[in-house]
Amino acid sequence: MVTRLTPIEILEKLVSFPTVSSQSNLPLIDWVEDYFAAHGITSHRYCHESEPKAALFAHVGPQIKGGVLLSGHTDVVPVEGQNWSTDPFVLTEKEGLLFGRGSCDMKGFDALAIWAMVEATSRPLSRPLQIALSFDEEVGCTGAPPMIARIVDVLPKAESVIVGEPSMMQVVTSHKGSQAHITHIIGHEVHSSTPHLGVSAIMEAGRLIDWANRINEANSDKSPTEVDLLFDPPWSTAHVGTIHGGTAQNITAGSCKFGVDFRVNPSEDGTYYRDLYVAKLREVERDMQARCPDTRIDVDHTFSVTPLRPEADGPAETLARAITGDNGTHVVSYATEAGQFQDAGYSACVCGPGDIAQAHQADEFISVAQMHAGQSFIEKLLDRM
Repeated sequence: MVTRLTPIEILEKLVSFPTVSSQSNLPLIDWVEDYFAAHGITSHRYCHESEPKAALFAHVGPQIKGGVLLSGHTDVVPVEGQNWSTDPFVLTEKEGLLFGRGSCDMKGFDALAIWAMVEATSRPLSRPLQIALSFDEEVGCTGAPPMIARIVDVLPKAESVIVGEPSMMQVVTSHKGSQAHITHIIGHEVHSSTPHLGVSAIMEAGRLIDWANRINEANSDKSPTEVDLLFDPPWSTAHVGTIHGGTAQNITAGSCKFGVDFRVNPSEDGTYYRDLYVAKLREVERDMQARCPDTRIDVDHTFSVTPLRPEADGPAETLARAITGDNGTHVVSYATEAGQFQDAGYSACVCGPGDIAQAHQADEFISVAQMHAGQSFIEKLLDRM
């Protein structure tokens, strides 16, 4: 007889795969596919175009529309430079806490979703249950959109998507969008005693960074919408987190590279800030080239994540609230793949076990109690289906 693993046994297996975003997730995907196959579940893959990575999705139940899709990501953040007290890729239980990289974000929910699919094979479902496990969520949610497009082509369309990011099993109905832009300024080097003869890439970067500060000041003065007021802060933000440039103190910098990101309220269009930034960037570039024609500014738009917008009487929210009994209003400032499912015409919300405060930390953990709460949610979901 084929063995059915418990959610925690599945989590133990998932954590053992070091699926850091810079590495392959194929061993994990292979294991899930084999585990599903042993229980009569057919899996489908969407493969990365150039890297050894894949997303996996599957369907249990009648071949009709209107089901529920459980969504999670398989990649995790690195552990280098963190002071772990346990092996990050060995699930370790201490005093009711399960330690391991990704245990909270978000292999705990992945384990529950995998368990749910196998449980569903022995239930007389009137609506189908689906699962989607993506890659590259941690580097900008870049793996989900092509995966979702493939799901739409292959599976009957689900009515509701539950994205199981850690929310302590609260029903989250909105989050900010996110964009990242890597900017590389190429200046003109001269001796720093004659800066007027050259262009300092660092000094020009300062103009753009100051612009970002002024965007924050202007946005903080705007009148927020009712949904905006739920966020902290209630305005869209610009941020520069890293900057590298220059070769010596007495040389005008020939190169400067920095990252700009925007966290955009659901009430706003994220492309507005991208276009606004590019317009300012080109203005600075024109000033640079008027002094030294060999200068320029390159920008790489590394990712853009859609916000999750509240849905009036959305099926996903209604379902999750009915199961959890949670009638509160919850938003989060971190980005998820929920808005990307929304873009594809699905109703979506976020509801998963664990505390986001543990995500990305050394000694990341999820509590056994939260895993049990997640399992209770899944059991009630299956009963309703």
